[in-house]
Amino acid sequence: MEYYEQPNGNVVKLHNGLDIIGVTKSFDTKKGRVQALEEINLHIRSKEFVSLLGTSGCGKSTLLRMIGGLDHPTTGKIMFKKEEITGPGAHIGMVFQAYTLFPWLTVEENIAFGLKQRKTKTNAEIKEIVDSYIDLVGLRKFEKLYPKSLSGGMKQRVAIARALANDPDVLLLDEPFGALDMQTRTVMQELLLDVWQKSPKTIVMVTHDIEEAVFLADRVVVMSSRPGSVKEIIDIDLDRPRDYRVKNTEKFMEYKVRCSDIIREESMKLISAVNE
Repeated sequence: MEYYEQPNGNVVKLHNGLDIIGVTKSFDTKKGRVQALEEINLHIRSKEFVSLLGTSGCGKSTLLRMIGGLDHPTTGKIMFKKEEITGPGAHIGMVFQAYTLFPWLTVEENIAFGLKQRKTKTNAEIKEIVDSYIDLVGLRKFEKLYPKSLSGGMKQRVAIARALANDPDVLLLDEPFGALDMQTRTVMQELLLDVWQKSPKTIVMVTHDIEEAVFLADRVVVMSSRPGSVKEIIDIDLDRPRDYRVKNTEKFMEYKVRCSDIIREESMKLISAVNE
C-alpha cells in the first residue's frame, strides 16, 4: 500500500517509517465517554529518535501502546512500513519504567528470553547475540546474577538489551528512566544514545523530563493537554554524538525553554479547566 484514503476523503502518502494518521482514542468510564487523544497526525522517519513530551494525562503512553499494538485507535490508522499495526510483533520492542524482568531468570537468560521463544536461531547464535548485548550495555561479569542482585540502572540495562536482542525495527520506551536517581538517569541517557548509534533503530520515547527529551531526540513532539493532540514539533539541531556537556550550551537551553513554555501553557489550561 502506497497511499491511505481517510474516511473524510483525504489521501495520505505512506512512508517506510511510522505513519500515525488521524488517530483518536476514547474510553468508556462510569462518568461517560472520555476523549484521550484527538486527531494525531505524525510521521516518524526510519531510525529517527523522537521524544513524546506533555502534561500528565495527555495520552503519551496511550499513543505509545497503540504504536506497539497493545491497544487500538478509536479512529485512524497506525502504519509501519506501509502496513497497518494490528497487534504486537517481533518488529517492535518495548521497554517500560518497571523493568518487567523475570526474577527467576539470570541477566543472560532474561536477554535471551525473546530469542528462545521465536525459535529461529540455534543456541550458539543466541549465545553470540546475548554476549554482544551484554558487552554493549556494560553488564559483563553480571550475566549470571538474578534481578534481585541488580541496581535499578542495571535492571534497565537488561531490559534495553532484551528488547534490542530481538533486533526490532522500532523500540518504544515508556518513561524508562523515571524510577532512577538523577546521576544514574544521566548515565543511562548517554548509554542509550551510545547503544542507538551502534545499533540504529526507530525510537519513540515517552518522558515527562524536558531536559531528557531534548538531550536524546532528533525531534520533540510536544502534546497538548487532554484530549491530547500534537501541539508543536521541535527539531533538535544539536550535533551527534552527544554527551552531558551539551546540556550546558546556549542552544540546548533555548530548546529546553521553548519546550518548558509550551508545557507550562498547557498545564495552565488544564488547571483553568479544573477550576471552572
